[in-house]
Amino acid sequence: MITIKTEKEISIMREGGGILAKIMKELEKEAKPGVTTEYLDKVASGLVLKYNGECSFKNYQGFPACLCVSVNEELVHVIPSERVLKEGDVVCLDLGIKHKGFHADMAVTVGIGKVEPEALRLIKVTKKALKRGIKKAKPGNTFGDIGNTISRYVESQGFSVIKDLCGHGIGREIHEDPQILNYGKRKTGPVIKEGMVFCIEPMVSTGDWRIKRAQDNYGYATKDDSVAAHFEHTIAITKKGAEILTEV
Repeated sequence: MITIKTEKEISIMREGGGILAKIMKELEKEAKPGVTTEYLDKVASGLVLKYNGECSFKNYQGFPACLCVSVNEELVHVIPSERVLKEGDVVCLDLGIKHKGFHADMAVTVGIGKVEPEALRLIKVTKKALKRGIKKAKPGNTFGDIGNTISRYVESQGFSVIKDLCGHGIGREIHEDPQILNYGKRKTGPVIKEGMVFCIEPMVSTGDWRIKRAQDNYGYATKDDSVAAHFEHTIAITKKGAEILTEV
């Protein structure tokens, strides 16, 4: 069931989303050549504690860390480790926090130092796909409208949308109904209504859309080892359209 949030609940989620956006800005600064993904997780944990929040992902379905850090062909949910970031890597930082009983979820992809032109284009296209998807998130449209817009844009740029992973509703639980695909047909799926809060998160690869388990046997990677990117915002639906909650 898709829950409708009250204005008070959305206000709390706006607070949490703003905190998460600040934390993510700090993490982006720390992602540079020579640091380990485990180090980034420690920074994330410290920042969440500083803002009196809780790490949404820690212990969720057995995940042992606060931050998901996925590198190059890795897509999502990869456990931080002693892996050292190097010049040219493409790194996704995915973080959720719990604030006053409600969750917020956000992901960004960054290039480490100087990256290949095609990888840089992948990052830009994925970020723009998220923006286009958010524009379709307004009362009266459907979730199929969001997915259709994302996939058509991504494919027009020569990249592939990952089809086996998706966005989701969010609130008192980190994952709520509905599932939000990054592809689909217009005018299909549930109708978007005022008061809904959910996460849109396009995941895009330079190669094929199929996926496999990552080396840690927890997260996911592209099956053909092509480079991937991932962006995500938590948004609330208002009379005027989508309000991005995970912004500073």
